[in-house]
Amino acid sequence: MGTASRRRSAGLQACRRAVAVAVLTGVVAGIGTATGARAGDTDGATIGGSVGPQAVTPVQRAAASTPDDDGGGIVDIGGVAYPDPLRMKNGRPVRSTAEWERTRRGELLDDFREHVFGQSLPRPQKETFDVDTTDVGGATRKDGATGKDGATPEDGATPEDGVTRKKVRIGITGPQGSGSIPLTVFIPKAMSAPKNAPKNAPKNTAPRGTFLLIDHRGSAGDSPDESSEFAPISTVTRAGYALAVLDAKAVAPDDAETYRSKAIDLFHPKGRDLPADAGRTISAWAWGASRAMDYLQTDRDLDPGKVAVIGHSRGAKAALWAGAQDTRFAAVIANNAGSTGTKPARRGDGGVGAETNSKINSSFPHWFPQTYQDYGDRVDELPVDQHELLALAAPRRLVIGSAADDHNADPQGEFLSYRAAAPVYALYGLGDTGLATTGWKPALDTPFRGAAMSYHLRSGDHGLKAEDWKAYLGGNLFERPVRSG
Repeated sequence: MGTASRRRSAGLQACRRAVAVAVLTGVVAGIGTATGARAGDTDGATIGGSVGPQAVTPVQRAAASTPDDDGGGIVDIGGVAYPDPLRMKNGRPVRSTAEWERTRRGELLDDFREHVFGQSLPRPQKETFDVDTTDVGGATRKDGATGKDGATPEDGATPEDGVTRKKVRIGITGPQGSGSIPLTVFIPKAMSAPKNAPKNAPKNTAPRGTFLLIDHRGSAGDSPDESSEFAPISTVTRAGYALAVLDAKAVAPDDAETYRSKAIDLFHPKGRDLPADAGRTISAWAWGASRAMDYLQTDRDLDPGKVAVIGHSRGAKAALWAGAQDTRFAAVIANNAGSTGTKPARRGDGGVGAETNSKINSSFPHWFPQTYQDYGDRVDELPVDQHELLALAAPRRLVIGSAADDHNADPQGEFLSYRAAAPVYALYGLGDTGLATTGWKPALDTPFRGAAMSYHLRSGDHGLKAEDWKAYLGGNLFERPVRSG
């Protein structure tokens, strides 16, 4: 661990003992909506394209912080001192979107790369797309309007002419060789008008948006009739959305012995140890999501500005990291992401036996780099925490899904992280979390939607369930907020 990092962490601990800090509310009262401009990525060339920043009037931040002797800042979250996402390394507060996009965002990305997820694989030297297109029949299930895997669209619109399946082979060439990544895209054909539309309203010819699922389970079939609760092809297409399924294990096997064998070894010499800060499985999956996004940007049947990256559990960690780095994703959805995802590291086991940093690294040594594993449970020494990862999605739509009985993921910790990301969104006038209360626990099975932040706490345990998909499909994720007046 670097000297500067230790010095910053020591300052955080000293400051926590010596000063009182403001409690982070996570809800900004009286803030209107603002434009949904996507922040420019300071290093878009590393993992994906970037979108230039647009002018958005900043608002007063939601919480104060106190700089320590080393120029850092802390905020109080649930009675614990955490790094302040709105305090730059030179000690100055972030007061505008320009300062966030030009300086602070890049600082946080660098810290997450060095200390948590590892350095991403570079862009391929060559990338090709081989597409096989097939009509796979109607989207209506034999068992009725809803299908076994989910619910009908809330407005009654349905696909009239079935589903098109595209099997895409993404060719990748790196300095050590060539390989490929499989991506399957299910696209509903022309949509009928919603029930409440005017008579003789025209069909909608384009999907409402695309969900890119990081599938670490291999749960998706080859047609809508092979849907599963985890990957409900029929439900998604019936709702008028396209579903793109990334086979995560084809990017990096979820195995400590073979995780390098697909994409990683195309960029690192076989037989040599990876650098200590090189990304492993989770980073590779995030990189793979950006390669899938490379293709989705070229598909004329899809709107490239309406793509949400979604993952569950370990896949949700990858989705958050992909969305943090690649600003082409219009929405970032993390379902039950837990440790090194949505749960704050400094929460430990959260008092409920949740997965800690040392436990996740001992159980899955191939997920994260050695630099992260070296921290063990010395989480106070980390220069970042997971609320800052969530904040890196700003000002794009951030969607957090938790489960009340998912103790391993610490749903209360996930809730605190969600709230703690709000001050960064508040810079854009988007600090409203949509929550009815700031206290734990919020109402179960009730989707909360703010201007650019969405959250729900589902009944039950760990899983990507039909109720979760219902919240995501009905959440108007691609509706961009417009500033009034």
